Amino acid sequence: MDFVQNFPFFSIILSMFSGTVSSVLPARAAKILNTALISVVGMMSAVLLAYLMGTGESYVYWMGHFPAPWGNEIRAGVLEAGMALFFCIIMLLSVMGGRKKLIGEVEYSKHNLYYILTNLLLSSLLALVYTNDLFTAYVFVEINTIAACGLIMIRQNGRTVEAAVRYMIMSLLGSGLFLISLCTLYDLTGHLLMSNIKEAVAVLAQRQEYQIPLMTTIGLMCTGLAIKSALFPFHSWLPDAYGYSTVSSAAMLSSLVSKGYIFLLIKIFYRVIGFDIIVHGKIINILFLFGLLGMVVGSLSAIRENDIRRMIAYSSVAQIGYIYMGFGLGTEAGITASIYHILAHAATKSLLFIAAIGLTDVSGGSRRFQDLSGAGYRHKIAGVAFTVGALSMVGVPMFSGFVSKLLFAEASIGHTYKMFPAVIVLGVSTILNAIYFMKTVIRIYVPEKRPDFEVITVKDEKEYSLTLVCFIVLNVALGMLSQPIEGWIHAGLAMFG
Repeated sequence: MDFVQNFPFFSIILSMFSGTVSSVLPARAAKILNTALISVVGMMSAVLLAYLMGTGESYVYWMGHFPAPWGNEIRAGVLEAGMALFFCIIMLLSVMGGRKKLIGEVEYSKHNLYYILTNLLLSSLLALVYTNDLFTAYVFVEINTIAACGLIMIRQNGRTVEAAVRYMIMSLLGSGLFLISLCTLYDLTGHLLMSNIKEAVAVLAQRQEYQIPLMTTIGLMCTGLAIKSALFPFHSWLPDAYGYSTVSSAAMLSSLVSKGYIFLLIKIFYRVIGFDIIVHGKIINILFLFGLLGMVVGSLSAIRENDIRRMIAYSSVAQIGYIYMGFGLGTEAGITASIYHILAHAATKSLLFIAAIGLTDVSGGSRRFQDLSGAGYRHKIAGVAFTVGALSMVGVPMFSGFVSKLLFAEASIGHTYKMFPAVIVLGVSTILNAIYFMKTVIRIYVPEKRPDFEVITVKDEKEYSLTLVCFIVLNVALGMLSQPIEGWIHAGLAMFG
């Protein structure tokens, strides 16, 4: 075994260990450790990705070098390594972008707790990406839920406590359904390892045995993860959770937490059940329907909002709908478009949340649209960054959102029953996106002199400005380098099978 093949295990363990160590560190030391951890894990993920691209094969890593059922397994391919690298980049930029507001949002004595939760969140995301054991996935789903709930509640301004309780209730409902389905699947197959379950499920499908319990199990598993990733109509917790938590928390929750659950669902489709069985079972038709509804309802809710952060939060409901709509197409092209949209949405939504706080800071702290007039002039880099994010969400060429929407359109063309609904709703959703995002961009660039509001320059907030520039570059890179990224996704899906 090459040494680089240990990197997935090192990444997960280092993240968990750093969370433990941060509990006894002062706030400044915990911050330095958190930054160093994300950077190191990101570099290990990049090296692993380069290694796997060179070998062209995935591999299985035995935890403690014990095979199943005594040991646990990690499986790494180019899609897993690339997703881990991307998660690290987004998390590092999200933490950096919200660091200027953390002092005012969280008591200084709790800053080390904030970084503990961030480290645990990273650990759980990496485990969901790499694990080859379904029960281990459930354990880290719960760790992810606890960390995310803590990141919401830590601000403790009243609304965040309520938002955290609502988030916990919905998350526990989703986790409960996932656990029930896991127990039933274990009863049907006698295995917990993903590859072994897939072999047993293939035998059951070939013999036409236990088809109703199997389809019920798949439905419960999809429903549980759909609830946790805020697919319509299970999104009621999302606006408050994203809208009232700290800036970094909102950026991480919107761009990473739900994507971890969605990536786990993709692994279940390919490595646990088998994509052919998923398509044959017709469950994806339900995901397709609710994905379309989410695209429209999320956008309509965003249009009605007068709070910029809640508007961005409701936009996430629509974007999650895009991803599930791609799943519902039941083709590899649809899955490819959904994975691309995971990247585009993560890079753009965290950019929007980070940029929005700069605009509100120069508007007397108000998040209402009428108070944001001229904010793009008072904080130029935040105005440019928000505009880039808005253009990406609308689907303007050169930005990441354009590529993912184009891939969705291409994936739906030629589909017998789903082409017209997908294309029509895609067009309607794009128009709705343009309405509320362009309305905001126009508002922040309406000339209005407000001598009572401060003006902030790049020199005043160097780290914050650097973060926004990095997000803009990332967004443009995803929009301009679509072909190699698509190639990476196709190679990863081939290794999944």
